[in-house]
Amino acid sequence: MRCIIVEDQPPAQRILKKFIDDVPTLELVGAFSNGVDAMDFLNTESVDLMFLDIHLPKINGLDFLKSIPNPPQVILTTAFSEYALEGYDLNVVDYLLKPFSFQRFLQAVGKVTVKQEATQGVAMNTPLTEIYVKSSHEHIKVLIKDIYTISSDSDYTEIYLKGKKILSNESLRHWLEVLGSNHFLQVHKSHIINTKKIDRISGNMVMLTDGSKIPMGRAYKEDFLKSIL
Repeated sequence: MRCIIVEDQPPAQRILKKFIDDVPTLELVGAFSNGVDAMDFLNTESVDLMFLDIHLPKINGLDFLKSIPNPPQVILTTAFSEYALEGYDLNVVDYLLKPFSFQRFLQAVGKVTVKQEATQGVAMNTPLTEIYVKSSHEHIKVLIKDIYTISSDSDYTEIYLKGKKILSNESLRHWLEVLGSNHFLQVHKSHIINTKKIDRISGNMVMLTDGSKIPMGRAYKEDFLKSIL
């Protein structure tokens, strides 16, 4: 996908350029600090996706978007959450609230891909097969089918694979949002499990195929059992 960045802050531009460079399906074809220059480019070049900041000089991002006759798909990037509703009224693909992680960036880009496929008659809701886990200063590729559990540990989470554990900077809630449609359910305030890895359920414990035992919290037990039984 050919994409452009419209962002007036150099640090934010650098982060977006790095994230785009790390995604093989994206090609950055332009970066602009204001909507006027971006409009000149859009008038002569084809663009599939635009990463658009809201607070821009000359014309703000939302007014700029309204002025484009046939805009590309748009992912808004901003530090201000109060513009989210107006953004979705303009049919943007996603709304990234700064500072956002690489994983959150991938989620947004994934929505663009699905939307393009849908217009070509390809089935939507293609299951996510892999994620990138931000651990310290690295982004580690993880196949979703290999995950057994994700557990909270203070301000971090621990992602358990067979014989391996990855410490993640993201919260448990974040992973539930990312993986909730991929057979992952919360069974305890501190645990999410991959239901494909369940071996059996005994009392208030869920036994997984790797031999681990995860407790079911009282607040989650009823909904969890309804979902899998």
